[in-house]
Amino acid sequence: MDSPKTLLEAINVFSNPDNCREFMIGVRWLDGVVRCPACGSDKVVYMEKSKLYNCKVNHPKQKFSLKVGTIFEDSPIGLDKWLPAVWLIISAKHGISSYELHRSLGVTQKTAWFMLHRIRLAIQTGSFMKADGNGGEVEIDETFIGGKARNMHSAKR
Repeated sequence: MDSPKTLLEAINVFSNPDNCREFMIGVRWLDGVVRCPACGSDKVVYMEKSKLYNCKVNHPKQKFSLKVGTIFEDSPIGLDKWLPAVWLIISAKHGISSYELHRSLGVTQKTAWFMLHRIRLAIQTGSFMKADGNGGEVEIDETFIGGKARNMHSAKR
């Protein structure tokens, strides 16, 4: 799935749950095969009603969602809000405030602040997977995050 070029395209594309699911599968599993985050098995079935995956291997956490193991995991916010927020933050040349994010997405300012910090942390670490996950790189144009340790003050290294 191609990434959207404008905000209107991003909101239209990511408002459909099937498009969000397809996009997340493409980002998390590059070969397009969904795998269980607990055991790594590819014997999973998508349950349409609950919007969860069920692993056929017998272990404690058989059911999982696409958010498990990512920065989106512990939030009740849906992917229809998260993915346009990521698009907005990445495409903003001079950054974006939580107030602008809350006006653009129709969420509260407190929620926008929470989302902004999670996404910035993911950009800083270089992966949208949690620290224990094995995510890939995130490529962003014209954005500078952090710096080399040798250029920092010795107290901050």
